[in-house]
Amino acid sequence: MKVILLERVGRLGSIGDEVSVKDGFARNFLLPQGKALRASENNRAKFEAERAAIEARNAERRSEAEKNAASLEGKTIVMVRQAGETGQLYGSVSARDIADALIEDGAKIERNQVDLAGPIKTVGLHEVAINLHAEVSIHVTVNVARSADEAERQASGEDLTVKNYDEDEDEDEVIEGEGDVAEEGSEAEDAAAAEELERQEDA
Repeated sequence: MKVILLERVGRLGSIGDEVSVKDGFARNFLLPQGKALRASENNRAKFEAERAAIEARNAERRSEAEKNAASLEGKTIVMVRQAGETGQLYGSVSARDIADALIEDGAKIERNQVDLAGPIKTVGLHEVAINLHAEVSIHVTVNVARSADEAERQASGEDLTVKNYDEDEDEDEVIEGEGDVAEEGSEAEDAAAAEELERQEDA
């Protein structure tokens, strides 16, 4: 289907461009959201008649998005989730979860503005794009952790998905060493008891 864009849409084009798109994309997204008109003689004439107003509205929305971006750029939100020792979440963090957390924190965004390729399934720091306008995009950091304490440790640079095997090995060595000392002490006590018994028999 050929459409006339009423605003810039990704890599498709800018305001006024006529582009060919898949029918489903046009019917389910571009047309109902007012981002495009079906290309026809009547709609071309309508667009040209209203072009100045359309461009003015777009400039106003872009300006509002830029102001909103200033307060969101570089923002970090913490999402506490249950996870295993390897950092794999028992559930996941979706675009909706991120949007709800940002909105609860006072951000002015729509849920469909969170650009997440797929649900987040591991603890850690995740960079997520927020498309506030066709020409305004920023990034926020989603700190997914098992607790607020772990979130702080992650924020300071600690990787909670890596098990510290060196510490475990040190603990094993200490335990083994203690066992050796205990065995040596037991052998010494047995030898002393046997020697004392021999002296009593001789007497």
